[in-house]
Amino acid sequence: MSDTPYAPRTFPVSVKGVVIRDGRVLLLRNERDEWELPGGKIEIGESPKACLAREIEEETGWPVQVTEILDSWMYHITQADRHVFIVTYGCHIDSQTPVVVSSEHKEAGLFTEAQVPGLPMPEGYKRSVLAWFSRSRA
Repeated sequence: MSDTPYAPRTFPVSVKGVVIRDGRVLLLRNERDEWELPGGKIEIGESPKACLAREIEEETGWPVQVTEILDSWMYHITQADRHVFIVTYGCHIDSQTPVVVSSEHKEAGLFTEAQVPGLPMPEGYKRSVLAWFSRSRA
């Protein structure tokens, strides 16, 4: 038995949204040149759904309605050797407002379901996107 006290590792929590409009999912290109879902970290006193609606509007200009949780997992960002706990939600949008990309991302893209598997994007995001496409058809 070790004399060293156990020190738990901590990690941030990030909520992300899958937004499909006109048969295409909204993705944002980050500084690692990966596509990712819009969203971010929860602020003190903020619910996950309120956080996600705020983050998506800040990052894209799109007002959304956040619905159900799609997935959650621990994401290891290998380039930064950092872990983030990701929770993804399905989102609805009624607006036809054009995407406005914030300074947090390089660009926005709208992709079909068939394009998603081939994109440089974490597998957890791909799972969430494909799940929301599937549920949206049901």
